[in-house]
Amino acid sequence: MFVQKDSKYNPHQFLANGHLQTLIPALFRKKIPLPFERERISTEDGDFLDLDWLKQGSSEVVVISHGLEGNSQRPYMSGMAENFFNKGYDVLNWNFRGCSGSVNRKLVFYHSGASPDLEQVVLHAEKNYRFLYLIGFSLGGNLTLKYLGEKDWPGHQKIKKAVAISVPLDLDGSCRQIDKINNKLYAFHFLYSLKRKIRQKAVQFPEIVMGKSLHRLRTLRNFDDAFTAPLHGFKDAADYYRQCSALQFLPAIRKPTLVLNARNDPFLSASCYPEEWEANPAYICLQYPRQGGHVGFSPRAKNERYWSEVRALEFILRENYL
Repeated sequence: MFVQKDSKYNPHQFLANGHLQTLIPALFRKKIPLPFERERISTEDGDFLDLDWLKQGSSEVVVISHGLEGNSQRPYMSGMAENFFNKGYDVLNWNFRGCSGSVNRKLVFYHSGASPDLEQVVLHAEKNYRFLYLIGFSLGGNLTLKYLGEKDWPGHQKIKKAVAISVPLDLDGSCRQIDKINNKLYAFHFLYSLKRKIRQKAVQFPEIVMGKSLHRLRTLRNFDDAFTAPLHGFKDAADYYRQCSALQFLPAIRKPTLVLNARNDPFLSASCYPEEWEANPAYICLQYPRQGGHVGFSPRAKNERYWSEVRALEFILRENYL
């Protein structure tokens, strides 16, 4: 594998910076209608996960994981799903706990390092397929890379390749980045959505908010300190970020993997762009285009596909990326 610090991606002339390249597709990309079939599976701890399938009898399936406060139906998810479905693959877009439109049963929800949930999805999916491919966006990209670089999960056996897009490889650095003054719009959006979920969960579990004032949480780090970390067994936000950042797991990955991070991504710190020698060059292709934003990579023309979709398909189809 190798590091591609630049790329062939060129944004539309009116998308002049990383913020526009992030916001325009997030706000204005139309939802793609696809014939998804929903399946609900039970987790080992008595909760559930909602999976959305596109099936056409393929022997290979692409499993796609969404980002923070996303879901299986977001346009970037359905766009990637359509791209692979049109090429003959079956596709599984899955929802993290509490992200499918239904409040999950347990006190816990989801986070950047919830590998057991991804393992359960992979094991469930692999039963009818020869090969699996993993694609993850943002938080889902971090989860994908962490999962691949951890212990030898049984689900690893049929995984052939992986792609991670707009990945906060260093969770602490990315959290500091998104909480900067020029990124407050993004932080406000995520906090609003996360606080709403806590309020919904408090109907079932009133103890979740005991002694905590939601209105005083001004940053994502505040939220992770108050909820994400303690609910999921971490000491605090710093401990959560330390244990779950995918950066430390890259050297142990043994599946051909593409990491696609735009240099002008407003969510990512400098630590999210490791050098080749840090990141397992035998298996990982690091691609850092100068443009693209966060989960952006909009096409220059309406009839073109998003560049991240094109690039993901190229990587998975190509036999050798050495």
